[in-house]
Formats: sequence, structure tokens, C-alpha cells
Amino acid sequence: MPTNNPLPPKENNFFKRILKCYEQKQYKNGLKFAKQILTNPKYSEHGETLAMKGLTLNCLGRKEEAYDHVRRGLRNDLRSHVCWHVYGLLQRSDRKYDEAIKAYRNALKWDKDNLQILRDLSLLQIQMRDLEGYRDTRYQLLVLRPGQRASWIGYAMSYHLLKDYDMAFSIIEEFRKTQMPKPLDYEHSELLMYQNLVLRESGLNSEAFSHLEKYEKQIVDKLAVQEIRGELYQKLGRHEESAEVYRDLIKRNPENWGHYKMHEEAAKPKSVEERLQLYMDIEKDFPRASAPKRLPLAFTTGNTFISLLDTYLRKAFHKGVPPLFVTLKSLYTDPNKVKVVEEIVLGYMESLKKVEKFDETDEGELEPPTSLVWVYYFLASHFDHQGNTTRAMEIINTALEHTPLLIELYALKAKIHKHAGDIEEAMRLMDEAQSLDTADRYINSKCAKYMLKANLITEAADMCSKFTREGVSAMDNLNEMQCMWFQTECAATHQRTGKWGESLKKCHEIDRHFTEIIEDQFDFHTYCMRKMTLRAYIGLLRLEDVLRNHPFYYKAAKIAIEIYLHLNDHPLAENETDNSLDTENLTPSELKKLRNKQRKAAKKAQQAKEKQKAEQDKKEQQSKKQQDGEMDGPKEEELIPDKLARTEEPLEQAIRFLKPLQMLAKDKIQTHIFAFEIYSRKGKHLLMLQSLKRGRRIDSDDPQLHICLLRFLQKVTKKGAIPDAVKKVLEMETLPLHQGKDVKTLNIEYISRNSSSLLHRLAGARMMYELDSSEIVQKKALEMAISLSEDLKGISIKNCIEVLEAMCRGDFGECESVAQDYQARCHSLFPLSPSFIIPASSQPDQIVANGAAS
Repeated sequence: MPTNNPLPPKENNFFKRILKCYEQKQYKNGLKFAKQILTNPKYSEHGETLAMKGLTLNCLGRKEEAYDHVRRGLRNDLRSHVCWHVYGLLQRSDRKYDEAIKAYRNALKWDKDNLQILRDLSLLQIQMRDLEGYRDTRYQLLVLRPGQRASWIGYAMSYHLLKDYDMAFSIIEEFRKTQMPKPLDYEHSELLMYQNLVLRESGLNSEAFSHLEKYEKQIVDKLAVQEIRGELYQKLGRHEESAEVYRDLIKRNPENWGHYKMHEEAAKPKSVEERLQLYMDIEKDFPRASAPKRLPLAFTTGNTFISLLDTYLRKAFHKGVPPLFVTLKSLYTDPNKVKVVEEIVLGYMESLKKVEKFDETDEGELEPPTSLVWVYYFLASHFDHQGNTTRAMEIINTALEHTPLLIELYALKAKIHKHAGDIEEAMRLMDEAQSLDTADRYINSKCAKYMLKANLITEAADMCSKFTREGVSAMDNLNEMQCMWFQTECAATHQRTGKWGESLKKCHEIDRHFTEIIEDQFDFHTYCMRKMTLRAYIGLLRLEDVLRNHPFYYKAAKIAIEIYLHLNDHPLAENETDNSLDTENLTPSELKKLRNKQRKAAKKAQQAKEKQKAEQDKKEQQSKKQQDGEMDGPKEEELIPDKLARTEEPLEQAIRFLKPLQMLAKDKIQTHIFAFEIYSRKGKHLLMLQSLKRGRRIDSDDPQLHICLLRFLQKVTKKGAIPDAVKKVLEMETLPLHQGKDVKTLNIEYISRNSSSLLHRLAGARMMYELDSSEIVQKKALEMAISLSEDLKGISIKNCIEVLEAMCRGDFGECESVAQDYQARCHSLFPLSPSFIIPASSQPDQIVANGAAS
């Protein structure tokens, strides 16, 4: 439909040039042409020109002016599809996709067949996963442009995503009939593979197999064809053919464990002997391959296992394979196999030291000196895994005496110290390891990670700066590169040191990275259809749907939720920093000196920050002058640590991090414990109950969940201001949880069920004292919590620290002497851990001097 205010030819030519300048990113020229139209008094309020000027200003980063011009343009010409389209583009640039979709729909009211608006609308619909709307829009595009390949593919894909596989297949088939493939046509090959994927996902395995056989010659990806053929043979019950296909795939790559597994499933061996024979036959054909030697170790036993293991280990030690222990680690679930491994490798060590051979009876050449080093390395890893720190230390020290310049030995010794709880010594050793090869990025990153665990953030950033961009601070560059392992460790370090704001800043930065990754898929919606990478595109969409299930996001969300819960319970005072210091034991003069020192340090830090910011702003301005590029998205609000730590709604912020976990990490019990803790502070009884029920489906005996359950039952049994309707639901739904028993009885039953687990006993003891704080109960609860008998499961540095912290927090009332005694006993168990070293003048709340165990 024509606009309300059409331009005469001269001004219309100017308007066309504005459009051309926008497409070519010549924004300043576009503004000049817009000015020529708008300076004419007749057209000073021309809606479409104002809208295009606003769009151009937005690309130059002048957002407020842009919105002002576009809104003025829209007010002056509400019936213009251009004004509505531009308004939608502006909303899209601010990631307000719902608003943008509304604007596009309004634009289509006035120009229903506009291809560009329909394309933009379809992109937003697939981005927002409005699949039904996407299907309808793609249909309109197909009707308008039936000759374009993207029209057919987009329409078929909409049905595929809606799981209407028959329709998706038939649309692709109709399109395929119109194609004339060339020899080695990659794009046509991908179309056929995508069509086959649709058939397989629909469960039509027979049709998928026939399709694959029919078009095999036109498909370029021969490896994928073979893998699909093997999979389909298996599903169709044609096991012999499937085994043959996987045998061919093993010939192609004899180190692919997945192909061995599928070959074994297809061959269906009836006994362990037949199963072993499969691998021995392959080993004859590929004597140098490692996989057919390693995989039988998982299912063989007795003398066969010993013989195979002996052969495998000798070859690996002779060759010098550092990750040998990692390769065999999966065998450590079987105690008998662990014993055999230990006996064999200890035998190698003794023989190599005596006669430089794996066995004194061996004939032939002597083993190279490196064989003994790698035997030491393996044994140190083995004993460290078993928790025998003393033996591991003896062996790794012997190895270092033998070969003092091997980086792997220093890295392993650092790892042993880390597992023993001595993170500072671990960090020193890892620093020594990286000093032996400063060009190795892996060992550099490991050293930085250990520094962060030792709470040395500045040193860790300096370490990483060796591999970051020059002229930019390491922290900024690592954030720009989305280096999330560094940021999660930073967040954990700040949390340990009580710098809540700094920790939250890192958590929010990680959250923004995930948002950016989700936004980045926008560019692929058109690219993948143009390049016909359809299978990869479907994989991308499915990955993006569960992106926040990634461990990096889970770690960041966990830290953020814990801090927000702490800030809700202990909000910062107006003059309080987020890393409170223990000033109780300082004299007035010492306190005054400390405050002066802090003020000077803060002033110096502020000046340095302002200087850095000024330099950064200058660089940004220079880069803006050099390139007037389009804005990637809305300018993110600056993350200020103090502002984050002083949020007025900590629980709402915690819920923001919790929501993705509830959707994508619902199999982790910690998600539901966090939900309970948040909703209990908000007084949401039904949501608390929901969290408990979800948690109990995963592990009804989890220690933290047990504490939550008893506290919840206590809360709902007390007479409070709970609405009658809610009370009725709670009475009905909590009955299966308590079965008519009181909380004390439930706690006693829980303790008797889990009497052999340290953490379960701690949870039971805590609740025992919480329910009855008499002196007799306190003594009984403490006895239960501090037990370190040999038959208890879960005696580790981390768990013992948890028991110690519970006593220091006052979970068992006043118990300083008991805590110190427990700390001394733990020190005898874990002598290298600084967490259990009692200071000369320890205060009750200073018992845990260093909680940096991992």
C-alpha cells in the first residue's frame, strides 16, 4: 500500500540513495541525503525519511536520537511498511525480539508480500523458536519465490523441527526432483544426507536404508555413509552386514573406540573368549594400533587379563606414553584389577632398577632409562588416585632425582600436593614446571589455574598475559576471548576471599558470554541454508536450546546463587566493603593505621582504574573513527562490583540464575536445594515443597536435602499465617514425606540408614542439635559428627573441612576444644593440608586458617 506522504522525483531519488548508503554501510553519506530531504519545509516530517535517518543513527551508536527519529517517523506515517520495518530492525538491534516481531507483523499489514520483511520475520521466529509461526512465514516465502532453494529448504526444515517428518521429507523430495546434480556436488550431497536424517529420525529405518543405497554415488561424505549404513544394518537386525561395515571402518581408523563398540554389538559374541577373539583378529591386521590391545582389558579377568595388561604396559612404558594412567583409569572401578596393576608395575620398577629390564628373566636388549621414569610417573599417579599421598610423594621425588628437568614430573607433583590440600606448594611446583617451558600454553594455563586456587588473582592474570593481546590488560582480553575456565576460577577465588561484588561480576560476565553465544546463532540462520550445511545447522539449533546446561554456566550460577543467598541473609552495611576484615583484635592505633593504609590503597587503585579507563575510551574512540560499522547489539550496562554486592533484590537475582538450571540441570540435586533455599526465604511454601519432591526423586537420602526436609516440616507444622487453601495442599502432599512421624523420629531413622557415611552423619548430627540443643544431645551429636573410624565412607579433606566449618559456624553451639581436637586428628590424617594446622593463638572462628583444599 502506498505511503500517506509520497515524495516527488528529486526527493525520491535522495531517499533511494539513503537506502543504498545503508546497505553499503556508508552511514555518514546516508545522513547527508536524509538532511537534504528533511531541510525541505514540505517534507521536514516525512515519516519514512525520519525512520531511515533513525536507523542510520543507530548504526553509528547514537541510540537515543535513533529512537526519537524512528518514533517521530512512525507517528507521521502509521500506514508505512518502511516505518514499521525500521522500527522492528531497531528493536531487533536491542534484542527485543518480541517487540520486533510485532513491528514486522504491522509492516506486513501494509505490504503483505514484502520479501525482506518476511525474511526478517522468519529469522526472528526461528531465533525465538516460534516454530509454528516460522512454518507459516516460510510458506509465504515459498509461494512468493518458488524458484529459490532457500524457500524450499526453510519450509521443509520448519516441519522437521515441528517433528512432522513425513511432510518434511515430501517437501525435500519435491525439491530434489527439480535439481540437476553435478559430479562431486557437495551441496546436493548435503541435501540428500539431510533427507536421510529426516527418515532416520522418523523411525523409517528401512526407507532410510533404501534411500542411502539409491543415492550413495551422489553423496560426497563417504565416511558418514558408512557409519549410517552400519547403524541402519544394526537397527534392521542385519548384524553380519553391520559387523562387516564396522570392520571396514576400523580398517580406515583403527583407533576409533566407537567403531569397536559397534562392531562388537553387531558381531554378538556369545562368550568372553569369542569377544576377545574379535579384538585379537583386528590386532593381527593392525599390530601397531593401541585400541585393540586396550579395550579387552575392560572385560577380561584372571590370567588372561594379567597377560594382556603385561603386554600393553610394557609397550607403553618402552615408548613413553605420559597419559597411560588416564587411559587405564576406567579399570579402577574393579579392586581386583587395581591390585593386579599395582603388582605388575611395582615389579617393573624393581626389575628396571636392578637389571634395566621389565623382568629379570627377560632376554634381549636393555630398556632405555626413560622406561623407568615413566614407570615412576605411572606409580605416583596410581598411589595419588588411591589416596596414598605418602607413597606417591616418595615415588615422584625418586623420579625427579632420576630426571630433574621433566616438566610432567613437576606437574604431577603439583597435582599430588593439590589433592593433599597444600595448594600453595602445588602452585609453586606448577610455576617451576612452566618456567621449564615458557612457550607451552597448556602448562601456562595450568599454572594460572593453580594460582587462582591459591587466591593469587593478580599473579594468575600476569601469567596468562604471556599469551594475551599486547596493549590490553589480561583480564579484559580473557573476558573478550570468553575464557570461561579462568573466569569461573576467578569467581570462586573472590568468593573464598569474601569479595562478593568481584565474584558476582565474573558470574555475570559468564552469563553474558552464554547470551552472546545464543545471539551469535542469528548469523547462521541464513548462512546454513545458503551453504546447505543442514545437518550441522539442526545440530546447532539443538545445542543452543540446551546451551546453559554447560558445566561453566552451572559453576557460575552455583557461585552466584550462594553469594546472593549470603547477601540476603547478611546484607552489606553502607560503609562496609565486601571483603570484611577481622579488626576485633587490633588496638585503636593499629586500627587507625590500617584504615589510613586502606584509604591510600583505595585512592591509588581508583587513580589507576581511571587512567586505564581513559586509555580504553581513547582507543575505542579511535577505532570508531576508523570504522563506522554497524552496532552488534545493545550496549551492555557496566558491571560495577559494589553495585552488584548491594543489590536491593538478591533473591530475584538468584532466581535469574536458577531458572536455566531448573530447565536444563534438573537432574542435579543441587539445583533443587538452591530452589528450596531461595523460596524458603521468600516464604513460598508450595514452591519449597515442589523443590523437595523433585530433589527426592534424584536422591532421597542426600544430606543437604535431609536438612531442608526437616526444616520444611518444622515450618509447616508451626501455626503461622498460611492461607487455608495452601495449608490443605501442604497437609495432603507432605504426608508421603513424613508418613505421620515427627521430625525427631525421621532424623533418627535417617542416621541409622546412613551410619557409614561421614556427610550423612554430619547432616543427622546437625539436625539432632537443631531440634534439641541440650548439653546431652550436643555431646551425642558432636561424637557422631567428628567420628573418623576406618569403616566410614567419605573421609576426605573436603568433607573434614565441612565438619570443621560446621563446628566453627556454631551448628553445634560452643565447642572450641572439640573443634581443635578434631583439627589435630585431621592433621594426622592429612599432614600436608594447611587447613588442619592449628595456629599458635587460634580463636574459635579462626580454626580453619586456609580452606583452599580442592
